[in-house]
Amino acid sequence: MIAELGLAALWLAAGLCVLQLAAGVVGVRSAEPGAVSALARPAAILQGLLLVFAFACLLRLFVVTDLSVALVAANSHSDKPFIFRLSGAWGNHEGSMLLWVTILGISGALVAAFERRMDDRFMKSVLGAQAFVALGFLAFLLFSSNPFTRLSPPAEFGAGLNPLLQDIGLAYHPPILYLGYVGLSVAFCFVVAGLVTRQAGPELARVMRPWVLAAWVSLTLGIAAGSYWAYYELGWGGWWFWDPVENASLMPWLAATALLHSVSVLAARDALRTWTIMLGVVAFSMSMVGTFLVRSGILTSVHVFAVDPARGAFILALLMIYVGGAFGLFALRAGVLAEGKRFAALSREGALVFNNVMLSAILAVVLLGTLYPILTEAFDTRVSIGPPYYNPVTAIFAVPMLLALLVGPLLRWKRDSLARVAVPVVLIGAVLAASVTVIVIFSGAGVLPTIGLALAAALALASWLPLRGRKLRFVPLALWGSMLAHFGVAVSLAGMASESAFSTERLVAMSAGDSVSVGPFEATLQSVEPVAGPNWTALQARVAVSGSNGETLLRPQARYFTEPVQNTSESALMTRWNGQLYAILGDAVGPAESGEGRWQMRLWWKPFVPLIWYGALLIALGGLLAIFGHVRASARARKIREGVARRRAENVRMKDAAA
Repeated sequence: MIAELGLAALWLAAGLCVLQLAAGVVGVRSAEPGAVSALARPAAILQGLLLVFAFACLLRLFVVTDLSVALVAANSHSDKPFIFRLSGAWGNHEGSMLLWVTILGISGALVAAFERRMDDRFMKSVLGAQAFVALGFLAFLLFSSNPFTRLSPPAEFGAGLNPLLQDIGLAYHPPILYLGYVGLSVAFCFVVAGLVTRQAGPELARVMRPWVLAAWVSLTLGIAAGSYWAYYELGWGGWWFWDPVENASLMPWLAATALLHSVSVLAARDALRTWTIMLGVVAFSMSMVGTFLVRSGILTSVHVFAVDPARGAFILALLMIYVGGAFGLFALRAGVLAEGKRFAALSREGALVFNNVMLSAILAVVLLGTLYPILTEAFDTRVSIGPPYYNPVTAIFAVPMLLALLVGPLLRWKRDSLARVAVPVVLIGAVLAASVTVIVIFSGAGVLPTIGLALAAALALASWLPLRGRKLRFVPLALWGSMLAHFGVAVSLAGMASESAFSTERLVAMSAGDSVSVGPFEATLQSVEPVAGPNWTALQARVAVSGSNGETLLRPQARYFTEPVQNTSESALMTRWNGQLYAILGDAVGPAESGEGRWQMRLWWKPFVPLIWYGALLIALGGLLAIFGHVRASARARKIREGVARRRAENVRMKDAAA
């Protein structure tokens, strides 16, 4: 009955989408609000509630392991721990798409319930566009990827979730990432409404900005969580592999970063109108491209949920309809959009435009590297594109972008001069030059790590220079957020460059009692013993690591899962202030002289690698501060406007009474 209730909720939500779309179209076409157009907001709210109910039904089916539902039987098992039964609801194609649509429905309901800053016709356009997007994905769920399909007869045992996905990281990585994707879809709906109603000024930017910021923060956290999950779970010892599906989440983040800067310029200075509209469409396009790559079956990856070409064709059709239609509308309306205010090349707007161009170029590089192997494979030619392509080519654009980031926040809006910022620029240049000199003399790092470390040092200083000459209590919260996010970029960049430049690796065969040096530590294999978990068995090594801070015991495991059958390597990490020691237990390699056996051990010392994820957290925290700052400033401005309106009304009333 629960599955049938969930399916009924999906059908009702689809019907409300049709009603919401019709109400939005009527509201846009008619000059006066009517009974039909008034249904758009309640339809959006009720649609969101129904989708929440449908997803709650799916969660219930996974929690009780209802093996009469095909999705549960294929992705769950009664012996799994509770958290993995729960997260199994979205650790698959159908469930993840239902989560995607549910978050979209909640977002639409929030817009309908609370957004009152734009006029009625504009909001009807937003809700109509949201209904159009949601209707396509609901059709995809109902006709191609129904999560509530019954299995007859019910399965005796569930197949279980992919063991690589049975990790706490799966419990939060996909939902956070989907919040980012859906946030971009809401921004897309605002952009479409701006094109339909020809309203693309600062008001549009101020309404969009919280959604773009929220999407950007979610994408930052989601990508960081996925990176750390791959780092410790897959046992490869790296934090980024330029996997096509990793790129699929990176591309929307790059577009969202450019969109965020463009929206900020439009909101503050009424400039970059066309840039903002175009980037709003591009950002959502990249989230759709990512959805297509993961669910089309054209990629092979642990991230990929579906291998059905028919489903991929359905999503490709949605991509063409949504993105093609938006770009067509943009082409029709771009000529009538007001240009906005002009600015000099040497200004904060000019620096932001330069950074947006660089971000767009990096996005093009990543998109080309992701799609090119797929295109060549269609002609029976296999091409592998990895770090030798991505690292140097993206650096061509990333380095100038970071150099501009050192100075851009110091510049004034509209027009500035180098003479005014000469002192901080000289200071930043001195730090940059000194950093390069010290790194070259004392470290012997490669070219790219040297550039990265030097830029990180300079950016760490430059991030806080906008405070120069200000009284701290008068600094806006949004500016604190911007500075913290830029400082987080410096921290992450330092971690990336340090890991690349200074990592050491040891691959050895060890018997009990053997020791090996790795970085500043001595690792001794004490034993390898069998252990068991809730739904797995394992061989667990005990590795004593000694250094200047005493001794630490690491327990890397080689796990064996039976439902489904798969072997995994569970890394063991020792984190210190200056880096991480990373240990992996490999296969047995034959008897030792003692007769106790020898084991492959892989150990890395990765200096300052945690800075990568600490920096990502700082970036996200900066984004959250900016959201709160802008929301607070908007509420304060609204109260001021309401107060002025009340005083005017009171004055009019008093004059009328006197007359």
